[in-house]
Amino acid sequence: MKSPKPVQILWSLGFASFLISGCASPQATYVDPSGSRTITSVGNINIQDYANAADAMVGSLIEGVINAGKLESPGGQPAILAISRIVNNTSQHLDTDMLVKKIRVALNKTGKVQTTTTMGLGGQAEDPLAQGIRQQTEFFQDKKSTRLPDYSLSGKIIEQREQAGNVRQSSFIFQLSLTSKGGVAVWEEEKTITKQGKRSTVGF
Repeated sequence: MKSPKPVQILWSLGFASFLISGCASPQATYVDPSGSRTITSVGNINIQDYANAADAMVGSLIEGVINAGKLESPGGQPAILAISRIVNNTSQHLDTDMLVKKIRVALNKTGKVQTTTTMGLGGQAEDPLAQGIRQQTEFFQDKKSTRLPDYSLSGKIIEQREQAGNVRQSSFIFQLSLTSKGGVAVWEEEKTITKQGKRSTVGF
C-alpha cells in the first residue's frame, strides 16, 4: 500500500482546517443599542427605533410641558401619571412597554412627574402586588386620602408600507397624548421613523 505523498497530506490538512473554520460561528460582541452597528430591518420596529421615538417624544414633553410649568398638581407635589391604552395598528406583535417604559423612566427622573403602577386601563395594574397593598391600605384608612392620577398617557403606533421596484419602504408613526383628569389633551406629539431597503432575493 502506497503511503500518501506530502502534498496530499498538506492538502488534506488544509481542507480540514477550512471545514472547521467555516463551521465555527463568529464570537458575539456587544454593541451600543442606539449606535449605528445595530441591525436594521425594513419591515420591523427595531430597538433603536423605540429609542429614537422615545427620545424625541420625551424631549418634546419635558420642554413643552414640564419645563414650561404647565403641569398641575395639588400643593406643588409631583404630578401623577397613569398609562392608558397604546394601540398597536401595525402588522407586528409589539410590546408597547419598549416605548412607554423609556418615557416613564425619563419623566420620573425629572422629579416633577411620578407614574403609578397600581392603576391601569380596565383595572389592570402593572404591579398587582402594589395594587393590593394600596387597596388594603384604603380599606383600613380614610379613602378620601387616596390621590388619583392627574394625567393619563395614551397613544397609537401606525405602520405604512410602500414599494417601488425592488426597493421597500416602511414608516412607523408613533403618536402620544397627555390628557388631564379634566379630559383636556394638554400635550400631543408624533414621531415618524422611515426605513428603506432593497428586496431580498429570498423572501420579502
